[in-house]
Amino acid sequence: MLTLTLGKAGAPISILCLGAHCDDIEIGCGATLLRLLAEHPGSSVHWVIFSSTEEREQEARGSAAEFLAGARRSEVEICSFRESFFPFVGASIKEHFERVKSAVRPDIVLTHRVQDVHQDHRIVGELTWNTFRDHLIAEYEIPKYEGDLGDPNLYVPVTGLVARRKVEMLLRYYGSQAGRQWFRAETFEALMRLRGIECNAAEGYAEAFHAGKLLL
Repeated sequence: MLTLTLGKAGAPISILCLGAHCDDIEIGCGATLLRLLAEHPGSSVHWVIFSSTEEREQEARGSAAEFLAGARRSEVEICSFRESFFPFVGASIKEHFERVKSAVRPDIVLTHRVQDVHQDHRIVGELTWNTFRDHLIAEYEIPKYEGDLGDPNLYVPVTGLVARRKVEMLLRYYGSQAGRQWFRAETFEALMRLRGIECNAAEGYAEAFHAGKLLL
């Protein structure tokens, strides 16, 4: 399979990460982010979370700081839009998207899937395409009860070390989620292993995305 690269090898890039909730970015694209920052020294990251509580904000800031340790410059925004009500406060969220657009020129946008069944995830995905119309957008996936994992068409292989680091940080920082049945190392490892099989990853791990439009 022909492998594509993002920009010039070793050159800095600008990354925009969008998540509806505090752990979404890490779950969906944490390993990819770690790989990109290692392969593109000097890169910058703008990290936006749209819904949070005070407790989860503290968790998210600690997690983001470690995930973004390899970035030359990073900015973390944590908003307080009402969880589970995104379709009903969409205008206010769209206004925030426009503010983000005026502040950053990303080479790649990592965001939720437009077809994600969770209403908050879906709105973030839809507004990403509505706002960033001339950008490379990669929609990550979140395992959950609804069982809406699709058929991705973009794979990012990662090393076993990076995969384990992602899982370890998720479990360490998000103690508030420990009681959730699905928030387990096995969940995150299993999905990366499955996607690793699908793309024949050298060390058996990968994250997968939906890329609706690519320019070669």
